[in-house]
Amino acid sequence: MEDASCPASFQEIVSRMDASDRAAAICRAIRRAILEQALSPGDKLPEDTLGERFGVSRTIARHALGQLASEGLVELRRNRIALVATPSFDEARDEFDIRRELERLVVRALAGNLTAEQVAELRAHVAEEAAARGGPDANSIRLATEFHVKLAEMAAKPTLLRYVREIAYRSSLSLATFGRPHSPECAINEHGAVIDALEAGDPERAADRMAHHLDQVAERAFLRAAPARGDLMEILGPYAEAERGRSHARTA
Repeated sequence: MEDASCPASFQEIVSRMDASDRAAAICRAIRRAILEQALSPGDKLPEDTLGERFGVSRTIARHALGQLASEGLVELRRNRIALVATPSFDEARDEFDIRRELERLVVRALAGNLTAEQVAELRAHVAEEAAARGGPDANSIRLATEFHVKLAEMAAKPTLLRYVREIAYRSSLSLATFGRPHSPECAINEHGAVIDALEAGDPERAADRMAHHLDQVAERAFLRAAPARGDLMEILGPYAEAERGRSHARTA
């Protein structure tokens, strides 16, 4: 019987998971690294070193990269070379246009239908955004993106959630490519205004405020050059460890 006092290694935990779970763990880690701007457009993601970092085979790493490519987060090139996707400026603006319409659907579905607990959860998240002001831009972007995903989760529409989540992460890539530093103050106030409209049960006002907010995000953010960073597999180390902890908790 395994000694619970001795944490299993990442490789031991991975060995208990099926191939789809292993690939999903890599996808989650890379999505989060993109969201936090630890990974940037154009970064290489070699199958072999990715597999070593996450303790999986190259085949599973390749499957994960294929899934991320289908979401528009990774580009697959010849000779099995994978890169974090680099959106064009036009693509970036198109993403925000599409995202605006998707999220208008989200808030229309939520207006007047949120529980008191859900409203409190959203306001607590906005308070967390406010507390993060003055810190790294990546934290602000992560928290802002999580606010939008949280709304989509509350709408309880799986297909809509999938598209909102994917385009929200894709938008993070665009911000990493073209975004310029800006104060999160306006975005925080706009999130609060969306919550006010949702709580008031006014779907059209909520939709208009969401559209205005995303238009303003696009206008405020573009454009900036991204800074250089260190070894990419070292960057992914903490994300691999986070998945290790997540998997250990699930199998314990």
